[in-house]
Amino acid sequence: MLTDTHCHLDLEQFEADREGVIERALAAGVERIVIPGLNLISSRAIARMVEMASEHPALFAAIGVHPTEAGTWDETTRNELKSLIRPVAASPIRGRIAAIGEIGLDYYWETAPHDLQRRVLKEQLGLAAETGLPVILHMREAKDARTGECAADLLGLLWEWTAALKKEANPLAERPGVLHSFSGSLETAQQAIELGFYIGVTGPVTFTNARRRQEIVSKLPLERLLTETDAPFMAPQSHKGERNEPAYVRLIADKIALLHSSTLGKVEETTSENARRLFKWN
Repeated sequence: MLTDTHCHLDLEQFEADREGVIERALAAGVERIVIPGLNLISSRAIARMVEMASEHPALFAAIGVHPTEAGTWDETTRNELKSLIRPVAASPIRGRIAAIGEIGLDYYWETAPHDLQRRVLKEQLGLAAETGLPVILHMREAKDARTGECAADLLGLLWEWTAALKKEANPLAERPGVLHSFSGSLETAQQAIELGFYIGVTGPVTFTNARRRQEIVSKLPLERLLTETDAPFMAPQSHKGERNEPAYVRLIADKIALLHSSTLGKVEETTSENARRLFKWN
């Protein structure tokens, strides 16, 4: 059994054959797929899509505002996101929203001022604490550096947030979230793990020239790794240049097994159990 903890299945790249993509994922052994929102509009659409997809219980939503979309945040956004989480009579949607995300910091694209990104992130961390939902975090440095201001700012905010969770005895302190599609340094990953976070591993770990990323993944405990595709982006080496899709998460798990001198079955079992623990899936 495999889990794709981050797949943008709502995007237009899947419009023509979304059902086929889901069926191929299920045939490949993918038991659950998390679809993250990028702004309020997409979060609404994803929540509705998951609610209506009763024939696809493998689909789960995450709702939030991506750091590159921080400029869309206003005083009503937080309440509107929260309204998607509230239980509604005769609606299964509450149980199908797995996380607050995709949120975080992005100093690569410079589409929103850094102070605004940090403020919007703090608002959404507060929403996560209030609702008991873990966070799916984006982190990208300027010029795609391994470490820098973005990592420092993010870790600082996460340290404050997790400290507050522990002080308030919030159960979320035991499963605060995941740094998705991690491309940072080993030190950043280790600090995040110390705070209770998981590390998301994506297709680039399979690239032939990704030795540094592979070395980092090999040194992180398997019990703290999650598999994800970030589809339709970043397809694994054997599909490089093509549209990515959740069925390819098996290729990522296979690479992790190689890096950890383990078996594919062990990686499948452990990473899926990690996801079940993070998202509180039975």
